[in-house]
Formats: sequence, structure tokens, C-alpha cells
Amino acid sequence: MNAAYHERRRPGAGHAEREDSPLSSRRFVRDLTEDRLGHPEVGDAVARLKEVSTGRGTPGQRTSESLRCALAVGWCIELFQAFFLVADDIMDASLTRRGQTCWYKKEGIGLDAINDAFLLESSVYRLLRHYCGKQPYYLNLLELFLQTGYQTELGQTLDLITAPISQVDLSRFSEQRYKAIVKYKTAFYSFYLPVAAAMYMAGIDGQEEHENAKAILLEMGEFFQIQDDFLDCYGDPALTGKVGTDIQDNKCSWLVVECLRRVTPEQRRILEVKTWILHGAEGL
Repeated sequence: MNAAYHERRRPGAGHAEREDSPLSSRRFVRDLTEDRLGHPEVGDAVARLKEVSTGRGTPGQRTSESLRCALAVGWCIELFQAFFLVADDIMDASLTRRGQTCWYKKEGIGLDAINDAFLLESSVYRLLRHYCGKQPYYLNLLELFLQTGYQTELGQTLDLITAPISQVDLSRFSEQRYKAIVKYKTAFYSFYLPVAAAMYMAGIDGQEEHENAKAILLEMGEFFQIQDDFLDCYGDPALTGKVGTDIQDNKCSWLVVECLRRVTPEQRRILEVKTWILHGAEGL
């Protein structure tokens, strides 16, 4: 753990900085971001930043201010994702994320990571107001982030209540429920959010255009999650950057949904027994 982080944890650290806006502190921002910037997975983040930067509009509209706003919104999306992932790793008791130890597992962090996740979320709205508050699309962006946060949290809730480790019920693992979890937990914030933000910044705010984009992007999100579920089981952690936990977490993943769609009654019973044994669950 770097010295800068422990300095942030020390009581009174950064007292000379603005007390009403700790997130403006270079030290604080660095501590919450530099931990990931050196990893190859940062390429995904850069790709999303480029995606949002397309929202600068036509060449005649590409001013330094519009570029700054686009980049700020791109970083807001990254902070938003970090907020979800830090919290998700705690709830799933994950060990690694993007090739590194999960934030809450790092020395000196622990459950303080919960508050760090809240700070990441709060910083999104402060940055949006600071950089985009005077723009005509500001309210659309604000509503977009608020709505996406709500949708993602609904998806996380559905994911958690579908798969309590102490109760194995394979009837919960339906294709319909899986699609709902994927749509709300992953697809909205990972795929629709960055494109919709760019559309608003480019002056594209019609409902029809956004509905058309959403239909395509949610399908892309489902494909992404199916691929992620497959890699969770069969992927090489050295390449995927994380150790899969879907099976031990009793998750409603694409693999178990497809398995249940294809099995015979006898095979289903074997799966139930194996799952009960794995989780020490009731009902056997």
C-alpha cells in the first residue's frame, strides 16, 4: 500500500485543503484512481472516454470548453463504474478485480471501502455540476446518471435475492430472471449510459433516437454479460484479471440457466445435490 494512501487515512491529513470539498484534493483523487491506471484494463476506460468524446458535436462546435465537458463526463462514467464495482466486490466477497486485489481487500482499507464507494458516487454529481452545470444538456445528464444508478441498484438487488447462498432453489434460475438481472445490473450503466451521454451532449435528445439506441445497446450488454459469465468459469485469471466466483456465490449466471434448459430430470437432480453440497444449503 502506498504511503499516499496511509497519509489520507491519517486523521487531519489534508486539513489545509478545502474542507467543504475534499474531492477537489489532488491527494484524494489520486488515491482513488492511481491504483488502477497502470493496469492494461485501463484500455477499456480509455475506450469509453473516447466514446463520450464523440459528443463534442460537429467540427464547428468542437471548442476547448466542449472537449473539457466531454472528458469530464467520461471521467464521471468511470467513477460511476468504480462506485458500483467497489460495492459489488464487497457484496460478492470477491478477491481480485482487473488483475489486482479488490479495493476492500487492500491493507488498511477493509469496510472503509463502503464509504469510499459513496464518495466515488458523490464525486460524479459534483463534477457534472462543476463542468457541465451551465450547459443546456446538464439536466438531461443529471437525470441520466440518477436513473442509471437506480436501475443498476435494482439489478444488484435482483441478483442478490435470486441467489442466497444458504438456500438453493434452481427454479429461480430462469432465462427471464437472468435477462432482467443483466439488463438492470450491467447493460444500462456499461453500454447505454456512455452512448446516451454522448447523444445528449451532441444535442440528440429525442425520445425515439434514445429508444432506438437503447434497444441496440441493451442487446450488446446482454452479449457482454453472457461472455463474462463464460469467462468467470472457464477463463484464465491471468488473462481475465479476476478469479471467478459465480458458482460458489450461487449466482444466476448464463451457464446455469443454459444447463437447466438442456438437462434431463435425472441430471437436474444431480445438479441440485451437487449445489446443495457445495453451499451446505438447506432443502436436501
